[in-house]
Order: sequence, then C-alpha cells, then structure tokens
Amino acid sequence: MSVTSRPSAIVTLAAIAGLQGLLFIGYAVFDVVEAVRVGITGPAEVSNPAALVGLIAITAGFGAGLLWVSWGWWRVRSWARSPFLVAQIVLGLIGYDFSQSGENTQRTIGQALIVVAVVGIVLAFLPSVRRVLDAEESTGN
Repeated sequence: MSVTSRPSAIVTLAAIAGLQGLLFIGYAVFDVVEAVRVGITGPAEVSNPAALVGLIAITAGFGAGLLWVSWGWWRVRSWARSPFLVAQIVLGLIGYDFSQSGENTQRTIGQALIVVAVVGIVLAFLPSVRRVLDAEESTGN
C-alpha cells in the first residue's frame, strides 16, 4: 500500500507505537547508564544485579515489540492491532498507577499515558482502520 493511500489513523497508530517503543528502549539505556554511573540503588528487594538485568530486559523487549508493532501498522498488517491493544491496556494501567502519585511530574506523566493509550485504542477501531485491515486480510498480504 502506498503512503498516500494509508488512512491518517494508520500513520498515527504507527507513530504512537514507534514513539512508545523508542521511549521504552531509551529508558532501558538510561537504566544501564545510571547503573554504571551511580550503581544500583533503591530498596533492597529490587536493588540487585538480577533485578536490574530483568528490568532492562523487560523494558527493552517491550520497546522492541512496540517498534515491531509500529512496523506492522506502517505496513498495514492486521496482526498489529492485538499486540498494540495489549500494550495500550498495560500502559493505561501504568498511567493510572502513576496518576495516583502525590508528585506532580509523575501524576502528569500518568495522565499523559492514559490519554495516549485511550487515543490509540479508539484509533485502532475507527471504521477507516477496520476497512483497510479487512481489505489487507482478504488479500492475504
């Protein structure tokens, strides 16, 4: 499908997933840099090398998955919808948790996560997106 024939909602979905993926990978890199720079800090239950490696692997894996989903949206692949929706639900739940914080910055980040997740979910079910994905499924691309 040519770029000009993609609905703007598909392009927006690809952008949302891509940006989220890059942010998660960036956060994983940030964790590595901080661990090297200042060491492993925090509560004893989670301040150990195994927990740090697990956090970095999960964060980077989630980011890589979102980049893959972004590529799927860009290529107008119907399979991109399910993992995208799961990611938006997870991010919405994380956003809800953040929005309950007493700290303004964390609360604002949480609210932004919720808004982006809801926008992504709504876009994924727009009639124009459904039509294009149904056409893609019927052609078997």
